[in-house]
Amino acid sequence: MTHSTAFSVSVSVIVTARDAQGHLRECLDSILRQEGQTGHFAPVLDVIGVDNASTDATAAIFDEYADRDERVKVIHLPHRLTAGEARDTGVQQANGGYLLFLDGRDILLPGAPAALARRVAEAGEPDVVLFDHVRAHWSNPAIPSGDAKHFQELGRDAFGLAAHPEVLQVTASLANRLVRTGFYRDHLDLFTNDDYEPALPGIGSLLVAERIAIHDAICVRVREPEATAPEGHLTLFPQYERLWELLERPSFTAEHRLLVFNSQIQRYLKVLTLPGLSERDQAEFFRAAAQHFRRFRPVGYTRPANLNGVRHSMLERGSFSGYRALQAANRRRRGLRTVAVKAKQVLGEKARDGAYRELMRLPLEEDLAVFSAYWDRGLACSPAAISVKLAELAPNIRQLWVVRRANVPLVPPGIDYIVPGTRRYWLAMARAKYFVNNVNFPDTILKRPGQIHVQTHHGTPLKRMGVDQIPFPATSRGENYEALLERCARWDFSVSANQHSTETWQRAYPVPFTSLDYGYPRNDVFYSASAEDVLRVRERLGIAPGRKAVLYCPTHRDYEAEWTPRLDLERLAARLGDDFVLLVRGHYFYDRGLSPLEDLHRRGVIIDVSTYDSVEELCLASDALITDYSSVMFDYANLDRPIVVFADDWETYSVTRGVYFDLTTTSPGAVARSQDEVEELFASGAWCDEAAAADRAAFRRKFCEFDDGNAAERVVRHVFLNERGLGEKGVPPIVPVDQRTPAPTPDKAAALGPLDG
Repeated sequence: MTHSTAFSVSVSVIVTARDAQGHLRECLDSILRQEGQTGHFAPVLDVIGVDNASTDATAAIFDEYADRDERVKVIHLPHRLTAGEARDTGVQQANGGYLLFLDGRDILLPGAPAALARRVAEAGEPDVVLFDHVRAHWSNPAIPSGDAKHFQELGRDAFGLAAHPEVLQVTASLANRLVRTGFYRDHLDLFTNDDYEPALPGIGSLLVAERIAIHDAICVRVREPEATAPEGHLTLFPQYERLWELLERPSFTAEHRLLVFNSQIQRYLKVLTLPGLSERDQAEFFRAAAQHFRRFRPVGYTRPANLNGVRHSMLERGSFSGYRALQAANRRRRGLRTVAVKAKQVLGEKARDGAYRELMRLPLEEDLAVFSAYWDRGLACSPAAISVKLAELAPNIRQLWVVRRANVPLVPPGIDYIVPGTRRYWLAMARAKYFVNNVNFPDTILKRPGQIHVQTHHGTPLKRMGVDQIPFPATSRGENYEALLERCARWDFSVSANQHSTETWQRAYPVPFTSLDYGYPRNDVFYSASAEDVLRVRERLGIAPGRKAVLYCPTHRDYEAEWTPRLDLERLAARLGDDFVLLVRGHYFYDRGLSPLEDLHRRGVIIDVSTYDSVEELCLASDALITDYSSVMFDYANLDRPIVVFADDWETYSVTRGVYFDLTTTSPGAVARSQDEVEELFASGAWCDEAAAADRAAFRRKFCEFDDGNAAERVVRHVFLNERGLGEKGVPPIVPVDQRTPAPTPDKAAALGPLDG
């Protein structure tokens, strides 16, 4: 393999990832799409992807990139290794003269590899090149590292640590440096014996490097991990013990030791503040940290004068009880509340007469499931499909639907329901084992240990969702994202229809949950409906036999206060002629006030189906779909019927609302940018020609990936029956797209004969 002589310095990028499917594509794209990098004419010689025994689609994403770019090699680890061990498996396959280490959630900024290669050549191939970085949190994608101040006045020449001990204050990480491959191999023990945090390689590589260079530009965006203390925090102690062995060398001064000691204690104290440690584990960590404090306290150490000095004092004395008392006092002083105190306050403010608090003391009802959809509108969407299948497979589980008072008259006979705010409602919310919703339950609902929440969502995302909306304030202004993530943190399971959704939900809602890649239960009907079902719905809607029914479903636009159809429906109906009938469904966000469809419906120009309960039945009854950016297109594609995308304001919508992909190039069918083009598509037959069918087939493979008619059964077996395998003793395996048979089209249904009776 060769590369351009313009770059005598070659770089291998080691990307280690575990369960990083929500960010891995962006990471790999940032490496492989560097400006000016075509083929191998670039400093990035190869990319080694290390899948550290992921349980999600991380491995498949790595393989996908390796299949289409020969620079990418992939290593699949059969079981989880420590961070250092995982990185080293990648280094063993690397061919570059320098190594760049990224996590699968990090981003390499444009131009960084070329700039670093030039810096290496300029500095005479140093052992380590330190560069600046930014940290990414869901609330802020570019948090300064704080390292820039340590890079000042260091010049362009390579140096040793003896000359500039202040460099030890740079963030101890491997994501902020380029490491010479030979240097890495000469000091293998420093790079392979870390986990949780890379204190040993981050600091140790600077202690042993003979020549260090600085590149004072930001090269990487590092995504912050969750602020928890998972297994592995105890590995900090042997890492620092090894560092102190290095610091015994006579070349290091008291200043070097003081800098390492202060950062060491700061890191220990940080761990003690993180959620995720039990009191017993916290006490164990505190005792070990106190021992290290006394063992490694260097000559010249002075206690900080601020509150940190008090914490240092507690560690030095080994007083865990004093440290806990300080924590409690500090919380009170700053007005912070523990989770328990906060929960009591919420209950006191929100629950009527304190009843909810008392009811939560009662034992859980293991056989009770609460369902809701669309903010308590009634039986609908995937929760309704799960409800039906649950009654079939587990009739012993009682079901309650949350229904707002105004919609109670619409509840079908035989369905048990509860109205928000009633005592029976609070009782159910306090004691039910299972909760299923396609949106979030309100803030007033607190999740008890043992309760299980299933989030089904209500569409495949084209538009940006969750925290991915933050860069688009025109449509997300006023959103309290902290509160949103608190609601999402109740999810145990998130139901997904395709890998695109799975990755998006993980990134858009950065809270822990298990993705159920089982398909959307509401779409099961697209495979189970019979010809008789199709004809019955058409008859109910008043669609005359032989007429082509075109369903028009526009989506909500955040920048429009009221809805006015973007298509001139009367003109379109006239152009289509008597062989067609338009079914028009306005978005449910515009369900108040006078509908612009009322007059057209009264005059027989269209059929207004905005208040028709089941969108799925409307899809079954139609011969084709016209939509703009509504998620109904992803569901409708299951039927393998023509779809026309009307994207007259795509540029405005995509810029103001934010989207995940370009619908005009990844489309389920023909795309029209004006009313004239819509009418021409139908006049010419292009709405249903071979090109449109080919686009639809590709779209179905990508976005109908898990939908095969068995989604509800999979969810019920996994969540309610605890059946997690495949086959007879578990969930049904997913049928490949090309082996599925959708419900018959209206034409095929009519050919099978009229309805009986």
